[in-house]
Amino acid sequence: MSELTQNVESHELGDAFEKLGQEAARLQTVIDTVPSFLWTSFPDGSKEYLNKRWYEYTGLTLEQGKGWGWKVVVHPDNLGKLVREWLALLDAPKPGELETRIRRYDGEYRWFLIRVVPQFDAEGNVMRWFGSNTDIEDRKRAETKLLEDERELRRITDAIPHTIVVLDPKGHPLYANQAMLDYTGLTMQDVLASDFRARTFHPEDLERVRQEREGGLARGLPFEIEQRTLRKDGKHRWLLLRYNPFRDEHGRLVRWYATGTDIDDRKRAEDRTRNENVALREDIVRSSMFEEIVGSSEPLRQVLVQVSKVAPTDSTVLVLGETGTGKELIARAIHNRSKRASRAFIRVNCGAISPSLIASELFGHEKGAFTGAVQRRLGRFESADGGTIFLDEVGELPAETQVALLRVLQEREFERVGGSQTVSVDVRVIAATNGDLNSTVAEGRFRQDLFYRLNVFPIRLPALRERISDISLLVGYLIDRYAQKAGKKIRNIDKRTMELFHAYDWPGNIRELQNVVERAVILSEEETFFVDEAWLTRVTPKSAPSFPLVANLVEHEKEILEVALRESAGVVGGPTGAAAKLGIPRQTLESKIRKLGINRYQFRISRTSS
Repeated sequence: MSELTQNVESHELGDAFEKLGQEAARLQTVIDTVPSFLWTSFPDGSKEYLNKRWYEYTGLTLEQGKGWGWKVVVHPDNLGKLVREWLALLDAPKPGELETRIRRYDGEYRWFLIRVVPQFDAEGNVMRWFGSNTDIEDRKRAETKLLEDERELRRITDAIPHTIVVLDPKGHPLYANQAMLDYTGLTMQDVLASDFRARTFHPEDLERVRQEREGGLARGLPFEIEQRTLRKDGKHRWLLLRYNPFRDEHGRLVRWYATGTDIDDRKRAEDRTRNENVALREDIVRSSMFEEIVGSSEPLRQVLVQVSKVAPTDSTVLVLGETGTGKELIARAIHNRSKRASRAFIRVNCGAISPSLIASELFGHEKGAFTGAVQRRLGRFESADGGTIFLDEVGELPAETQVALLRVLQEREFERVGGSQTVSVDVRVIAATNGDLNSTVAEGRFRQDLFYRLNVFPIRLPALRERISDISLLVGYLIDRYAQKAGKKIRNIDKRTMELFHAYDWPGNIRELQNVVERAVILSEEETFFVDEAWLTRVTPKSAPSFPLVANLVEHEKEILEVALRESAGVVGGPTGAAAKLGIPRQTLESKIRKLGINRYQFRISRTSS
């Protein structure tokens, strides 16, 4: 290599070193002037370099800061923890954050956040650590003040009788007051555990409450949730939880306060009201026999005397009588004249409910007690609490339900189907039967001890054939009732019709009389009330169906006419025609068929095809 070439290369190399030195100087200037503390450490954790800002802040010399000399500016209370955490990062090694107090040149200690990141070589070994210190004194003071405020709030909340839980912005429990711990029987560690809600909330409410809570927390506004919470006695009770956000002076959400109020009694009252409303709707759509008791015969007078004597008491009453004699009417009269008149009157037809469901109907059930029990339901006894329950056709109760009813009569308590919690009630029981319970007891189908409990005050209702003198009053009352509903005027009663009514033995009693009068009023075209004699010898469910009073009378008329046409195979006139069966002129029936849009020929097809 020539001397000229060597001189050129030496000159270029010198320029390169000069430029590198200039870049290093500029970098050093940047590092020394940034407001944060920047530094590097060797793989063993000792300081390799600290920027000018760090030295100016601490007042140490270059020699004092290097190596492990930096420890002298760390607060003595924080030094041990800082060294342990720093060594743990060195062993990992991985990026991390540390917090400690560092002494300023004037002797004041301030909090700093230290962030560290390792630098690796090609083989994955740590070459050095890069770090920065950021002053967080204001934030730490705010946190300290918040902690002091929280300690003060805890002292206050512990004195409040309502349950209170303090949560972080994401809804995680941080603290529960003493009322909450006393109510649930939990410890503070239990409340802070991850399974707190699963252990405390009713399983049926968990998912619903989770969704409602997450939605409310996301909105950041006050909200409420109703849920069942497990009390320390093992019972779930309804609580109303009110969530209120707490914000700092900058408007940042820092806490949630959830306060709980026991509303179990209110929820039970709402369930009772709901069931009472169901029962009331059933009463409205079900045909009531009368609004009042009609009649003045001696047998009826004797019944009313018994009603007036037993009504003011709480004695159990057993109403006996044939079908259609008005047993429910007497039961209502007893209730209305009792001290329970302002409370619910709940009717249960024991013979109309499946034996597999009667216990649930009477005593309620818990969710999952049987197929279809998708939620808890209060039974009729709970709905009647404070009032009266009327058990019609009580002789139809299955054996296992008889045992539960006996317990209610003796101890005034029961358990819901599928449940273990005892429910206490204050209910007056009025039972009724159209059969002979003595015979049922003798046959072993009805418990003798239950019969004695029900038969405290028996009232026997006379059949309509035993109170013939009341028929005229009843007929007049019913004609007025149905004529008003049908918009008709009936001024007279056919003499022959009344003779027939008095001579007939009325196996269906007052209910049968009611159906016959209703039918006659519907079909009446004149102002004189009359019935065909055939009605009182052939009144069957097929030829003379009964209908609820509250249903549409025009629809009743159409159904009655269709029954007659079906039986006569669509024939209107003649001795076997529908008009003769209904006891009305052929022309009247044909007019009604046209008016109601009935196709009488369909019944001819029906008879032919059968």
